Amino acid sequence: MLPVDHAQATLVGRVLLDAGPTPVLVRGGDVLDVSGTAPTAADLLDRDDLAGVTGPRICGVAALGTADGPRLLAPVDLQVIKACGVTFALSAIERVIEERARGDADKASEIRGDLEAKVGSGIRSVVPGSTGAASLKTALIDAGMWSQYLEVAIGPDAEVFTKAPVLSAVGWGDDVGIRSDSDWNNPEPEVVLIVDSKGNPRGATLGNDVNLRDFEGRSALLLGKAKDNNASTALGPFIRLFDASFTMDDVRSAVVDLQIEGPEGYRLSGTNKMSEISRDPTDLVRQALSEHQYPDGFALFLGTLFAPVQDRDHPGRGFTHKEGDMVRIATPKLGALVNRVTTSKAAPPWEFGIRDLMRNLVARGLLA
Repeated sequence: MLPVDHAQATLVGRVLLDAGPTPVLVRGGDVLDVSGTAPTAADLLDRDDLAGVTGPRICGVAALGTADGPRLLAPVDLQVIKACGVTFALSAIERVIEERARGDADKASEIRGDLEAKVGSGIRSVVPGSTGAASLKTALIDAGMWSQYLEVAIGPDAEVFTKAPVLSAVGWGDDVGIRSDSDWNNPEPEVVLIVDSKGNPRGATLGNDVNLRDFEGRSALLLGKAKDNNASTALGPFIRLFDASFTMDDVRSAVVDLQIEGPEGYRLSGTNKMSEISRDPTDLVRQALSEHQYPDGFALFLGTLFAPVQDRDHPGRGFTHKEGDMVRIATPKLGALVNRVTTSKAAPPWEFGIRDLMRNLVARGLLA
């Protein structure tokens, strides 16, 4: 699960100990309990002296992900979980297909070829918000092909939305949930920036922005139901902090691989190449902050290039999840995030909220 060069990396995470959720640093092959210095991950990421932070050893990295190791939690706690959508040309085309198909997977394949032929290359080459983008918009409107999804793909304003409530994300090894009444859905493998309370990107992790294509395709106003459900946000395994060994340029050039293994032997592979993103990650952070403050920081999903169109059961219906699918999202410098798919109803309910965290920290003597 760890980055290939984890010996050079500084990793921030959270584990569940008998005492409760605990922020940790992974350094020099050891997992360190730093709750005595920073009771929450949000506190830890606000510190400027992370190089000097230390704490009691919990275990070695070899124990992570094993029955003898601590359970990994999502590496954020009090941070708001935000997401950007339609930040890649291909995802823009797929969203337009969803909209025109009204969430019907059977109709989607009929629309895809014609739409890509007409607008694909134009969207791929244009700079969002530019004069060229405005000209393309005019041409698409004249051709009767404009869509609200193309507006956020090539217009000046990115789509930025709240993906999940504070403390609701699941971590490495947890079940990830889809709505039980969805029959067209997919994972979204993404790089997620972690931004501190001052608006500074401090590092990155991996995320699965589970997407219900049938719900969002029926109406963009169903975005909340399509995106925010029990266990529908996975983050992890750790936040890799920016330093000399890992910079924003590594985010910009990351190649994120996706593998899905179904219970019936089905396999699907895909790739999310961050070099093909239409908007720079720092611009997405700027837009998220333009009219809002985040006193506990925030996590920002950057969007995905991946749109699964490979048929699974029936010709022309594309991909959709089945319960029991194993989803692995990986890139060398961030490690691997692995989750099993179930329904949001069947996944363990989210029961530990902000009040529970505050009471736990007080009981442990970690809050004054």
